[in-house]
Amino acid sequence: MPHEVLVIAHAPEPAGTLVRLVRAAGGEPVVGDTVPGPLPVDAALAVVQWPLEASTELAVARAGVALVLVCADEPGPQVWRDAVRLRAETVAVLPDAEPWLAARIARAVRSSERAPVVAVVGGCGGAGATTLGAALALTAARRDLAVTLLDLDPLGGGVDLLLGAETAPGLRWQDLRNAPGRLPPGALRSTAPLACGVRLLTWDRSEAPRVRPAAVEAVLECAADDGDIVVADLSRAVDDAGRVVLAAARAVLVVVRAEVRATAAATRVVEQLERFAGDLAVVVRGPAPTGLPAETVAEALGLPLAGDLRPEPGLAAALDRGDVPPVRPRGPLAVLAARLLASALQD
Repeated sequence: MPHEVLVIAHAPEPAGTLVRLVRAAGGEPVVGDTVPGPLPVDAALAVVQWPLEASTELAVARAGVALVLVCADEPGPQVWRDAVRLRAETVAVLPDAEPWLAARIARAVRSSERAPVVAVVGGCGGAGATTLGAALALTAARRDLAVTLLDLDPLGGGVDLLLGAETAPGLRWQDLRNAPGRLPPGALRSTAPLACGVRLLTWDRSEAPRVRPAAVEAVLECAADDGDIVVADLSRAVDDAGRVVLAAARAVLVVVRAEVRATAAATRVVEQLERFAGDLAVVVRGPAPTGLPAETVAEALGLPLAGDLRPEPGLAAALDRGDVPPVRPRGPLAVLAARLLASALQD
């Protein structure tokens, strides 16, 4: 289970302390004194007493599990050399570091239970990424899921305008310029604007659109802890804030018009995204003026095809009127959004 925490200790203490900390955080300790085989890669964290047995070193080195070394005395050069070689996050000296270690274990357990983050990015201008993001959020809200929609495209039209919430009171990105490392539980749920069942975090147009990566990280953590899914509308130019989202995203959807020039532009966007995210897929928006198949667009970009979005009747006129996007239950946009949402929640 993802909330398992591996506790590897060859002495009763710190083993007893580590088990207590894991259980206090709501995790399930998996205890051993050595590791004869590979570590489970879906564990939330591994906490290992130094010095390590040779078999434990080998297992830890091959696993993709976050690692913290613990010891009872001030760490000497050999401890730090082992920590660097094994790519450990740090060395925790007990009992002094017990409060820090308790918080780190709790964060690992919470992280494994957080809501998924889905990012949408336009492969070129006017591709419809913001509309798809809004459709995902609206579809989630209509299924009684707690959803937060983050607007991280400062030069875009704004998701609040799309959902008719530009004058709604509540928190904006500029209010978080001095945000601490963590936001209080429920901070977004109680202060961010609400439109059509969707919590929004967007820009105050009266100020320069800037947001610090630390604020984005705090918002993502808060939204994912308090909700069922987080949707983020990202800029095509990947900035520091976008990189935070890409690192946390379960899925990144690149929306591309079914045109040759749009596909060529999207190639450069995908090259940027692939540096920071692994799970990329393309949504192709038709109709294609020349009959260009969606599969050909996906093949040109080297990405799996997540969906082919056909025209949504009345969508363009509704957006120009300032109406909420008419995501009709059986329309192309709703059908695609429902499929993408189900995939994100099941992974």
